[in-house]
Formats: sequence, C-alpha cells, structure tokens
Amino acid sequence: MSSQDIPEENLPAEQGTAHGAVGVADDKNPFADPGLPPHEHRIQDIDERAARRSERAVALMFTVSMLATVGFIASYVTIPNDKSIYVFPIGHISAMNFALGLTLGVALFCIGAGAVHWARTLMSDAEVADERHPIEASPEVRAKVHADFKQGAKESAIGRRPLIRNTMLGALTLVPLSGLFLLRDLGPLPKESLRHTMWAKGKRLVNMNTNQPMRPEDIAVGSLTFAKPDGLEETSEEFQQEIAKAALMIVRLQPDNIKDKRELEWSHQGVVAYSKICTHVGCPISLYEQQTHHVLCPCHQSTFDLSDGARVIFGPAGHALPQLRIGVDSEGYLEALGDFEEPVGPAFWERG
Repeated sequence: MSSQDIPEENLPAEQGTAHGAVGVADDKNPFADPGLPPHEHRIQDIDERAARRSERAVALMFTVSMLATVGFIASYVTIPNDKSIYVFPIGHISAMNFALGLTLGVALFCIGAGAVHWARTLMSDAEVADERHPIEASPEVRAKVHADFKQGAKESAIGRRPLIRNTMLGALTLVPLSGLFLLRDLGPLPKESLRHTMWAKGKRLVNMNTNQPMRPEDIAVGSLTFAKPDGLEETSEEFQQEIAKAALMIVRLQPDNIKDKRELEWSHQGVVAYSKICTHVGCPISLYEQQTHHVLCPCHQSTFDLSDGARVIFGPAGHALPQLRIGVDSEGYLEALGDFEEPVGPAFWERG
C-alpha cells in the first residue's frame, strides 16, 4: 500500500519544513537549488497497525538484548575457565569465551538494530533544509559570555575561599582513583611471579623440538636451538604462562669469540643460554646470524649481540637479554645452575 492509495483526509499532516529558495538553472546560475523532492509517506505513517508491528519489533529486539546481557553475566559466573567445546568449523575453543562473545555480540547487535528500525519506521522522516549560518558567536555574545563567567566566578567567591577551592580540587582529583580498585577484578596481582621462572639449580635443558635432554656435543657451533625446563610439558595447564618466561635460546660459540667475561664464565664449552623473550614488548626471538652472532626480534627489529653479553645494538629494546648460568650434571646433560638473576622480558615499573 502506498500513499497514493490512501484518501487525502487520511494522510498525516505535513510538518513545516524550510526548503530554501528554489531556483532555476540558467547561464548565470548553472547550479541552482532544485529544492527537495515531494515527501512520500511510509506505511507506518498511514496504517496504525503497521506502526504497532514496528513498535513490537523494536521492543522485541531490545528484549532480546536484555536477555543476552543476562546470558553474558550468567556465562561469566557459571562456565568454568578450562571448559572447551567444539564449534564447526572453528574447532575446539573455550566455552566461556564463545558464550561471552556470542551473548555480548547479540546484545549489542539487537540494540543497534532496534534503534535503526525505530528511526527508519517510527521516527519522523521529513527532510528539513536549513540555511547555513556562521559558527562563531558574534562579538556581543562573546562579550556577554565573558562577563557572565567573570560575574559567576566573583559570586562564587572561589578566589576568596581557598579552603573550599583546594578541598574541591582535591575531591575531584581523588574520585577517579576509586576506579583503580575495579582493576583488581582483572586478575590476581603478579606479586613476585614476574621475577622468577621455572629454572632452578639442577633443572636440565630440554630441546623444544625433540623433548629430550641436551648434551653439549648435541649443539653445533653456529647453530640456534630452543630449550625449556625439564618437567614443563605442553599438556600442562600452566605451560603457556611458564614458557613465556622460561623459553631459552641455546647457541654455541667459539670461546675465543665471546667478548664478555661474565658470559664466558656462565657458559659451558662455548654453549651460552639466553632468554628468548625480547626485552622490548616480549616477542619471541628466533632470527640468528651466525657470522655476526646477532639475534633479531622479528616484531620491531631489536638486535642483540650474543657474543657480547646479548647487549642491544639496534632497535627499541631497553636492556640486554638475561643470561642463564649453565653447566653439566653427572650424566653429561646440560643443566641450569640457578634462575635468571634479573626478570626476563620487558621492563615493568616495579622492577626498580
């Protein structure tokens, strides 16, 4: 049904509109204002039953949004962190993450869709043209605003009442700090966990690829090998958290090529062990140039010299890679002689 099929007396009254001056194009004014086209009424403007259907549709979408929000809260409270589900074609994913993403997406989508449907079908769609006017205020208005501000400041006595002024500023400064306590719900405080890894005296170095303990003779000069602590299994719940701190790069150099005295003392027959975690933003380092003994972080190109204490020679990293002191046990396997003496990875403000 269109507006042409409705008797004239049933059509809603037109709202007053400012269409501007309609001009006619000629040689002097080729871009004359053609004016606005005739307004056509929507079915909701004509038929109250259609308007009520649109109203119910909008209310339904808002109601679904509310239910989805309740579902989001229920999912967060009830679904265990370690529960996984199979979703085709994605595969196995976290049940909580899937539920939170689905419910939040539905809630936001229904709010947006309801608002759009409301605006398109029930709100006024009459086009109104208005002449442009200068954005800046006139000199008289600016003068009045300045005078009103000065008068208000004078009447408030803020200049003569320093006690009120200072306590007000203190209150406005401290109130936002209350929001910092909400950050405690983001997870447990790290405490000392960032300063320590799984490495300890007697922990064997295990090859990340073969999952076997490493001997010095297994490492060729100029090669790069990655290692993890003995006992850290990929099936462990804490694997990702621990390997992010304990991952090692194992490189064998000629002892004569090692420039740093401490690096030579902490190595074994030229085998050196450094943290694999870049000290810039924590990316894993994996690019090694055996001629220069440089390793490169692929994220932001921080470059470290493994023959000189892994010091930074290029890029945004702030400090050298931590070295792990190593030796061999009674069976000839490489082992750690302790933990890193400094935190691995990027700096943090409590580090000191």
